[in-house]
Amino acid sequence: QVHLVESGGGLVQAGDSLRLSCAASTHTFRTNTRAWFRQAPGKEREFVARIKWSTGGTDYNDSVKGRFTISRDNAKNTVYLQMNSLKPEDTAVYYCAAGVASATTYQFGYDYWGQGTQVTVSS
Repeated sequence: QVHLVESGGGLVQAGDSLRLSCAASTHTFRTNTRAWFRQAPGKEREFVARIKWSTGGTDYNDSVKGRFTISRDNAKNTVYLQMNSLKPEDTAVYYCAAGVASATTYQFGYDYWGQGTQVTVSS
């Protein structure tokens, strides 16, 4: 069993930055893709970014390209989401997820999820 623990959420103003962290209890072939999703009130959960553990390759939702950066620290088994130039529409609960290497931008490909961390951006 893999446990994911997120941290770093909070309340900020538009234009500010935040960094989210997601630490995994272990690394297996079932955690070869790490990702961030978010869910705003009344909306479906949506893909934000993902990173391939072996290659470091990344993908982003178009709405966050150029503002958010996903990265990893292999030694700490931790993934980060650096969020810059935050906008009110970024307000959501952010979830980290882990899945096999073939996991894509759809949440159904991820086996493990964190508990979520709230990010609120005021205008």
